[in-house]
Amino acid sequence: MFNKFGRNDICWCGSGQKYKKCHAVMDEQIELYRLKGCEVPQRKLLKTKPQIEGIRESGKRNIAILDFIEDFAVDGVTTEELDQLIFQKTKELGGIPADLHYEGYPKSVCISINDVVCHGIPSESLFLQKGDIVNIDVSTIYNGFFSDSSRMFCIGEVSTEKQKLVQVAKECVERGIEVVKPWGFLGDVGQAVHDHAKKNGYSVVREIGGHGIGLQFHEDPWVGYVTKRETGMLLVPGLVFTVEPMINMGTPNIVTDKHDNWTVRTADGKPSAQWEKTVLVTETGYEVLAY
Repeated sequence: MFNKFGRNDICWCGSGQKYKKCHAVMDEQIELYRLKGCEVPQRKLLKTKPQIEGIRESGKRNIAILDFIEDFAVDGVTTEELDQLIFQKTKELGGIPADLHYEGYPKSVCISINDVVCHGIPSESLFLQKGDIVNIDVSTIYNGFFSDSSRMFCIGEVSTEKQKLVQVAKECVERGIEVVKPWGFLGDVGQAVHDHAKKNGYSVVREIGGHGIGLQFHEDPWVGYVTKRETGMLLVPGLVFTVEPMINMGTPNIVTDKHDNWTVRTADGKPSAQWEKTVLVTETGYEVLAY
């Protein structure tokens, strides 16, 4: 699977160390899993130390932008105003909004309200109102490295039902990340997420999931949340991906707006909630790079 390296060759990761002292043992372990029939990550998906540092710095800015926008997510603000604030803050921090013009997307951020599952497009005519639950999904490019995370915001007094949905969606992300460890599987993450959502009476969107990230906005692997333990891609140190399940109060079914081809809503009109974090698999567990 991997190009062969002599044990005394300089390691493929760019560390400057000899292969035998760097990634040789890990590559041998990956090959053993591959021979067992497991799906293993290609070497290009495993981030080097300099790349991880670059993604980490991008993540710091993504976190700062979400911290900043919290004070502005209030009753009466338009989603267009929030978009402009995020654009300006991203520029101030030396970054570029990864969403802007991505595959034709017209804005700097996705803002999804109530029954909008994801990809809500900011608009001058769309106001936040008391009782809304809102997902603000920020993605940042900094020095060529990508990060991605989102948070839920409750506008004014929100119903008990919506509050619970928001809290359980957050817990689902936490449950998923808690099982991330080297030589585990992506299916472990999906199983943990789905079990917690189902226990609380909610459903999980099947068609849209997380993704690898770092050198590009969307990389392999695709991360689903209705998977089974010990299935899916092998988790290996250096793999970076998002954990971002979309938790629905009602049916898991979704529909995409036929007019803008972006906005995704629940098929039954009931609320949806989502939190997102960017996660690195480490040699001992995981590190959250953006939240």
